[in-house]
Amino acid sequence: MINAYSRRITPPFSGQVQIAESDEARALTMDGKLWEFHFLYTLPGEENDPGRKHQRRYAPVMTMDREKLDSIASDARSGSRELDERILELIIFISSATLPFPSIDRFEYWLMDPRDDSPLALIFSCPYPEQMKDFPNKTEWTALPAAIMPIERTPEEEEQSEPPVNYRVERMVAERAGQKPRSRWFDRQNAPEIEFPTLLLSEQWASEEQHDLCQRYLHRQSTRLLMLHGLQQGDRKRLELAARPHVFETERFFPCYPDIIDEKLMKIILVEARIRGVNEEAPSSVRHRRDGIHYL
Repeated sequence: MINAYSRRITPPFSGQVQIAESDEARALTMDGKLWEFHFLYTLPGEENDPGRKHQRRYAPVMTMDREKLDSIASDARSGSRELDERILELIIFISSATLPFPSIDRFEYWLMDPRDDSPLALIFSCPYPEQMKDFPNKTEWTALPAAIMPIERTPEEEEQSEPPVNYRVERMVAERAGQKPRSRWFDRQNAPEIEFPTLLLSEQWASEEQHDLCQRYLHRQSTRLLMLHGLQQGDRKRLELAARPHVFETERFFPCYPDIIDEKLMKIILVEARIRGVNEEAPSSVRHRRDGIHYL
């Protein structure tokens, strides 16, 4: 039996990974286009340890693009079975599956705002309570690095040699958290009274400069934030608008968006990405990027 679900990649938040998992192997993708296949293994002494149920260990086996995956699945249905059965089972499942898979991140670890003890920024999330104790007692929020998500600087910032927006936002969050930052686990299914930041980072800031930096960071992260499940229509709409300049990233992650508000806008973005892609304008760092998802 194949279990299909999705999880947030944290820290820092870089998107939602799709996972198809059997008792012996799994397949993962950030975009539905490139899939990684792993075999399950256990260390000596772990075979009969019930506490390791949700702490499985995996070894990477291969990567495969969607075109090759569909071709292998078609051959397998015709009787050709040249691959390991553990991988083939996942390939056949994926070839007919619909993305995105349901999100299962229920337990969330938040950096807290010392002013009112409210959630300030999401540090980590996981689907099972057993995994909470294995996450380090980390009280620092990290921004997605500029090398992965470059944010254009203003002429004034260029002239003054300001650090990337990513690191300025990271420092801003650290300063707000204080010298003795606090963090806390929440079970989102049992915390209806808590107001969590919709986009995983508080948008309420004291100064106009801080608010501007936060919005520039979130707008640039929009192509990845659109992978989140459960967004309100207004939030998803503003993220779609913010994603408009980043056509290649939007095209890449589009298969993993659980909902679309402005279908016309999204069609314009995807058409532009295809046209520009034909002219080799799409940077390979976007279309062929392999995200760090092996640790899950």
